[in-house]
Amino acid sequence: MSRVNSISQNRVLAAIIIWYVLAILAGGLGLTLRMAPPFLQIVLFGLVVLLLLLYWLSQSLRQWVLSVNIKLLVAVHLTRFVGFYFLFLYSRGQLPYEFAVLGGWGDIIVASIALLIILLAPLAGKSGWLIYLVWNFIGLVDILFVVATAARLATADPKSMSELLGLPLSLLPTFLVPIIIFTHIIIFIRLNTARRDGYIKL
Repeated sequence: MSRVNSISQNRVLAAIIIWYVLAILAGGLGLTLRMAPPFLQIVLFGLVVLLLLLYWLSQSLRQWVLSVNIKLLVAVHLTRFVGFYFLFLYSRGQLPYEFAVLGGWGDIIVASIALLIILLAPLAGKSGWLIYLVWNFIGLVDILFVVATAARLATADPKSMSELLGLPLSLLPTFLVPIIIFTHIIIFIRLNTARRDGYIKL
């Protein structure tokens, strides 16, 4: 890794750690408990927009996400094994079926395929490119479905989704899900660049 890339990585990691701490504080201090729908969804997509703005404005962030091994971006989605926790909460009656079971299994499937991609998918060539493309599309559709389902259920019955307002699940809308959506977008950008370059490197 070059010195410039190392500096970019350190800056990105420092920013992520600070963001993570702030998200924990927001949940721990009860700030997220006051986020009635659709305010939580506005915060979530606002954070996605902020990440995209930082991508265009910050050379460090842009340089890092466009040069880091694409499997590291895919590895972010291993966090979607949180779907098992959704299933556990559903079994205790703390989350509704449509969100916990449908969304939970969707996340588990996406995370499982992500693990296979990390272990087996090639980093060059059209076949590898196609594997990443299909997985990335399915993963983005899944996470948008989960977000939309959560918003609809919370609007109809705020108490049904109250688990998302406190720790640890408050970290989903205030930290993890914006990063997941952002990495999906970046992977699409990386794949488009690889296609133009003849699939030499993903």
